[in-house]
Amino acid sequence: MQLTHIRKITATLELLSGLHIGGGNTEMHIGGTDNPVIKNPVTNQPYIPGSSLKGKMRSLLEWRAGVVGLTNGKPLGFQHVRELAGAQQAHAKVLLKLFGGAPEGDPDVALLKEIGPTRLAFWDCSLDPTWVAEMEQNHLLLTEHKTENAIDRIAGVAEHPRNTERVPAGARFAFQLTLKVHGEEDLLEELLVGFKLLELTGLGGSGSRGYGKIRFAGLAMQGADLQTRLDQLSLD
Repeated sequence: MQLTHIRKITATLELLSGLHIGGGNTEMHIGGTDNPVIKNPVTNQPYIPGSSLKGKMRSLLEWRAGVVGLTNGKPLGFQHVRELAGAQQAHAKVLLKLFGGAPEGDPDVALLKEIGPTRLAFWDCSLDPTWVAEMEQNHLLLTEHKTENAIDRIAGVAEHPRNTERVPAGARFAFQLTLKVHGEEDLLEELLVGFKLLELTGLGGSGSRGYGKIRFAGLAMQGADLQTRLDQLSLD
């Protein structure tokens, strides 16, 4: 196995609805929100962690491969591949090549050599400086606060208001990842399926309530167009 290429894939990630990826802030401020988004501690601007992108894409692809029942909800690992066969096993191996996995128990040395190192590296996505400048020129904030309530079905009144911070629809982020290529392998098609699944299901929390709808624009690999392939991709 030989590393032959490292391909850089870039895009603009645009929000079609407000995005909430929690910041884990346990400190409550007067007039503040009880559910803030994660922010860069230096710039105080919201961003999308690479771990969030990787985790969501991996989860979606594992569901599509039909292996979640086998893993009991845990990430696909080397020990699970040995329990599969045929096309499903081949699919699982592709996922391990892309996202990696920790061998457990008695490792299968031959399988470890076949899979090799993790191919994908996801980077944190910072806000597009042009979008930030547009917001500043219009005296707008980089986040919004959305209040939600539970409704008493009998009394018909709102209860338990919750104030959630979101990055608003229209925000743009600079997306990038790197794909390591070993030999003549081609794992790009599975990666494009992952992009399409993210567009169809969204990122962050409260997706069932309309949060986190996204789209990729200008998707390219080493400057060469990938957006056309993504737009034409059908998961039927």
